[in-house]
Amino acid sequence: MTDFATPNLPSRNFSATQDFYASFGFHTTYVDDDWLIMVRGEITLEFFLHTELDPQTSWFSCCLRVDDADAMFAAFKAAGIGEDPHSRPCVHLPQIQSGMKMGVMIDIDGTLVRVIENDRV
Repeated sequence: MTDFATPNLPSRNFSATQDFYASFGFHTTYVDDDWLIMVRGEITLEFFLHTELDPQTSWFSCCLRVDDADAMFAAFKAAGIGEDPHSRPCVHLPQIQSGMKMGVMIDIDGTLVRVIENDRV
């Protein structure tokens, strides 16, 4: 097996987190009272229960490296995630920044998920 890391992200409610992430292609591979693991292709996200989290002040974040950022954001948009920066969830569509195509999705718990397109050079 290849070495890899998985982000550990907060969830105020595992059922809500499962519903939200499933809406754009993740599926649950493990859940108990304290831990949730969801997978979409080669991306694995792990969640810990954090019932007191305030989504408006959350400082949690992670980066997802993908081959096609536009496809990921199309999935976010198809799931009904809008672009209002004051709402949760929301997206900031991909742009070229420092030579990389990158966009942001802020999830229902206020976690900032950077989506960065893999370099195709």
